[in-house]
Amino acid sequence: MNRELEPSINEKNFLYEALRQGKRIDGRGIYDVRNIKITFGNQYGHVQVQLGKTRVFANVSWEVVKPYPDQPTEGFLRFNTEMSPMASPEFEPEKLSELEVIVSRLLEKSLRRSRAIDTEGLCIIAGEKVWSIRVDIRVLDHEGNITDCACIAAIAALYHFRRPEYVIEDDEVTILPLDQCNPVPLSIHHTPICISFAFFDEGDLMVVDPNLLEEQVKEGDMTITLNSHKELCIIHKAGGIPLEIDQILRCTKIASVKVSEITELINNALKEDEEKRELATGIVSKKIKAEVEATSLHPR
Repeated sequence: MNRELEPSINEKNFLYEALRQGKRIDGRGIYDVRNIKITFGNQYGHVQVQLGKTRVFANVSWEVVKPYPDQPTEGFLRFNTEMSPMASPEFEPEKLSELEVIVSRLLEKSLRRSRAIDTEGLCIIAGEKVWSIRVDIRVLDHEGNITDCACIAAIAALYHFRRPEYVIEDDEVTILPLDQCNPVPLSIHHTPICISFAFFDEGDLMVVDPNLLEEQVKEGDMTITLNSHKELCIIHKAGGIPLEIDQILRCTKIASVKVSEITELINNALKEDEEKRELATGIVSKKIKAEVEATSLHPR
């Protein structure tokens, strides 16, 4: 941590005293998650997620590549995380931060190793051509808990993403333009969501979705990834104070409730975006039809 960013002793004491009274400095309850806002872009696979004042942008792209020889029918799912000084002075330009590495690894474990995405469904020609899906995560504003915000952005972008259709003739693959056919969504088996906890006062105090100040003074942390079926994907804890089994079980129950709420939020945002696209498509179709009719009635 950049020492210039460390909170003062007074800030630490104030935060601890508030937590002992069951309060948080931003007005939330101990188990409250900050407001989540999901905004989809015009192109498929573009999404911006805001968790409180933490803001993350995710973009999903594709390319056709050759698979590994020992996995001839497996496509690829890759993650790339970028944190610039524009998001926080904690990040140095052109230098990979520890947080950046942790977030990338957590996304890799949560979304790829949990088999959330059907990578076999990304096969075009076994042993020859597969889809390689890349998720680029860019942190725009850092006000704590980048991990959860990045996870929501990544899974929402993957749901929103559409790859182009293709045809195979004489072992030649032709990628069809998006305006010639309906794009194809990814096959997603389940929806992993990361829920992060911060611990204080030798583990006696705990909060969900820590903000930046809480992250700076925490004594330990833990991230639990679950899906809406209450299936445990991963538990990540790197150092800090040790936790008892009952604390971990308690956090898992809390995380399960939060995951259900966030999953519903993602589904509602996707549904709303789909309705907007259908409405826009209908308006464009009516406009084109009217122009065609006008041209036929008044030929030049």
